[in-house]
Amino acid sequence: MRSRVAGVRRRDRHGRGVRGPLTPPQAPVSRTRAERFDDLVDDEVRRLGGRWGRELARVRFTVEEVPSVEPWFDGPVPLGRTIPGEGKRPVRITVYRRPVEARAKGEAEQARLIRDLLVEEVADLLGLSPESVDPSYDSPDD
Repeated sequence: MRSRVAGVRRRDRHGRGVRGPLTPPQAPVSRTRAERFDDLVDDEVRRLGGRWGRELARVRFTVEEVPSVEPWFDGPVPLGRTIPGEGKRPVRITVYRRPVEARAKGEAEQARLIRDLLVEEVADLLGLSPESVDPSYDSPDD
């Protein structure tokens, strides 16, 4: 009789062995929705940083699941928010993942919403129009 280490299974009940992942962890198909969302935000931040890098040097971009709103809040759920910096703390632009996912009908629309949202927040921060921050603002993707 073989000894078993507690919690370690060498074979499943049919004797075929433990099933492993079908794809390697670095393959795009094995990324979670949250990771893919983070990638979309990172891509957009990099794109905006290419044009506005110096102005956005002290801006921190973050992703959170949902916004914290008061129970009596009556209005549309915000997709993002800009939190002003105080002292040594940088300005923070936050994108809320769940509301964006709920409003978008697919990954392409999600990417467009993220692009427009970040362009609007950066334009508001810099005191410019969204069209001057990004000429492709509010236009459909190719």
